[in-house]
Amino acid sequence: MVVSGGWVQGVALVMLLGFTVLGVLAWRTYTDSIPVPDRVTDSSGQVLFTHDDISAGQQLFQNRGLMQYGSVMGHGGYLGPDFTADYLRRASDDTLQRHRDAGDADPTAANIEDWRTNRLDEASGTLRLSDYQADAYRTLTDHYADYFGQDSHNLGLLANDITDPQQVHQLVSFFAWTAWGSAAQRPGHDYSYSNNWPAEKNVGNSPTADMVLWSALSLLVLIGGIGVMFAIYGRWSARIGWHASDAPAILFVPPARVGLTRSQRVTAWFWAAISALFLLQTIVGAAAEHYRADLTSFFGFDLAGWFPYNLARTWHVQLSLLWTAASFLAGGIFLAPFISGREPRHQSRWVGVLFVAVCVVVFGSLGGEMLSIYGVSWAKGPLLGQQWEYLDLPRIFQAALTGGMFLWVFIIVRAIRGRLRTESHGNLPWVFFFSALSIPAFYAVGMLAGTTTQISVAEYWRFWVVHLWVEDFLELFTTVMVAYIFVMLGVVRERVALGIIYMDVILYSVGGVLGTMHHVYFSGTPSSNMAVGAVFSAAEVIPLTFLTVEAWAFTQLGARREARSSTPFPHRWCVMFLVAVGFWNFVGAGLFGFIINLPIVSYYEIGTALTANHAHGSMMGVYGMMAMALAMFALRYLIPQDRWNERLAKVSFWCSNIGLAWMVFVTLLPLGALQLYRSVGSGYFEARSLNYITEHRNVVLEWLRMPGDVVFIVGGVVPFLVMAVQGWIHRHDGRTVDELPVERLFVEVGGEDHGYAELAGED
Repeated sequence: MVVSGGWVQGVALVMLLGFTVLGVLAWRTYTDSIPVPDRVTDSSGQVLFTHDDISAGQQLFQNRGLMQYGSVMGHGGYLGPDFTADYLRRASDDTLQRHRDAGDADPTAANIEDWRTNRLDEASGTLRLSDYQADAYRTLTDHYADYFGQDSHNLGLLANDITDPQQVHQLVSFFAWTAWGSAAQRPGHDYSYSNNWPAEKNVGNSPTADMVLWSALSLLVLIGGIGVMFAIYGRWSARIGWHASDAPAILFVPPARVGLTRSQRVTAWFWAAISALFLLQTIVGAAAEHYRADLTSFFGFDLAGWFPYNLARTWHVQLSLLWTAASFLAGGIFLAPFISGREPRHQSRWVGVLFVAVCVVVFGSLGGEMLSIYGVSWAKGPLLGQQWEYLDLPRIFQAALTGGMFLWVFIIVRAIRGRLRTESHGNLPWVFFFSALSIPAFYAVGMLAGTTTQISVAEYWRFWVVHLWVEDFLELFTTVMVAYIFVMLGVVRERVALGIIYMDVILYSVGGVLGTMHHVYFSGTPSSNMAVGAVFSAAEVIPLTFLTVEAWAFTQLGARREARSSTPFPHRWCVMFLVAVGFWNFVGAGLFGFIINLPIVSYYEIGTALTANHAHGSMMGVYGMMAMALAMFALRYLIPQDRWNERLAKVSFWCSNIGLAWMVFVTLLPLGALQLYRSVGSGYFEARSLNYITEHRNVVLEWLRMPGDVVFIVGGVVPFLVMAVQGWIHRHDGRTVDELPVERLFVEVGGEDHGYAELAGED
């Protein structure tokens, strides 16, 4: 091994402890979440709805894309209401009025007692509602029939979106069950199954003691952890982090002199498709944003009539995952021949098969989601039925995407198996393989969240993908690829790169693995999930703080090596995008994430614009910028020197970052702050209502986002698309090779020149 085996032991220990605790929490989630009754009756025993109605309503909520319109138990889209909070407020208002009409001495106390009393008989599986709650259920069935029927077109949905009485009954049954779980006391405790979320005075919901305690302790962990980290950094800063002092003088090989393999040239198809999907994602995202500024008209055009908000947001969210994930696939394939120094037979054909498979998954899933949202009668089930937010793609395409990523791992292994045979399992080639394997492995966990899986359990597994897959294992693969690129360029030694990788894995995983639980504070899981999630999500900020300090050393690596080389550093804009990754990692994932992860803040904030602020800053800021960095690295070799346009790269970099900064700081952050203020001051129901979202002040802030979106799309995405198309056009230019010097995108002065000795005399 190039580095001490203690690094591997440290990674193994952190992972073992983290996933052991997650296993215990999974067991508790299955056994102690909101129970689903077999039947729900009124006091006389008349059945109102059943377990099958709740399950069918949940499935309908997903299939019709309503989770991309509004939310349930805090998670989902941001234009519509949270239907748990909405039902709870409307139903409790109804029951409160009935208590008043009945002449109760203290109607408010009687109403609270009515809702907090848990009348579930677990032995028989029967939940008995009070007569007032049953009457409210019947009244709200009529309300939601109008909401999704004659009123739906004015709310950003398709006209007469859901009109079948049976489907309305099932949907309202699902809402009613989640509202019951949010108010009824958990047996043996003085708070509800959802830890008293949402804040609702009508039913006596307010922050719990656990919420306040774990918020305070998480701040202690954050401050103490940062202090410890800087103490360690001060003691060993000369031995950890980005350093190149021991690297010899080198000559960078000009990109025009680097031969590419056939599989590397096939990735040009990926980069062109990725940039096109990126452009499509931003356009449908702008359309979704316009609904918040002008709900009923798109500059005089009836957009909701054919492209409703929930479809726009579904495509926007799905494409954000698909084009960035595809860039990781293409980046890994492009790097593999540089790692191995050889091209296996028929490798380019396998890459072509993977490209076709990715296209089938992307366009097949987008089409399936559209048909499912339109309510086409045959567009349901595993083939075309839409699923949970972020996992919206129909089941068969979700399985196909997982299979495609395993195919990608197979392609990577074919390329680097020669190196794997000769290297220690702790060295860089094996770390590259293990990090690649983690991508399909942890995405596959999302298959456990089926459309009929109980919501608390489904949310637990869904956030293994949304958080653990994205924020830990994609982060790991990002670090590995960045480190490998710098090793290939001769900027750092493998020993330094491996030390950075292992250190980052340990730091990210200490908080990132168990920090997954901060997503399920109020999803009906036990309070132990909250305790673990609060403490360890605070710890996630610690490595981001450390890496921000290291960012300066990182930015100087290329410049320092260039100063000692007679050939120019060829990857300035790749490095600049990597610097942007570091910046947005700290701001978008760190700062914006931490301010919403404290339980006491999340209690009032979940599902508001502050959540969207964190999502945009971290997803585009980290993984979007990383995808663009990988593209810039590959395109620098695919585009001939005389066609390479530094100005396009420069414009794309600055406009994408300025546009993103405008998006979050001018619109999403102030909107989220105002919405949080309204939630604390007036109530969560009020903060999520359409009346508040469309207030004049909020609409002005929504319109102010337009300049940033224009800069981002026109100045950031379009030049990136032009460069990717140029790479595709010129994909056959230059030398095509089957073998190439291992990790030789540079030449050591005085070392083996591999035929590049004349580089010192070139421009």
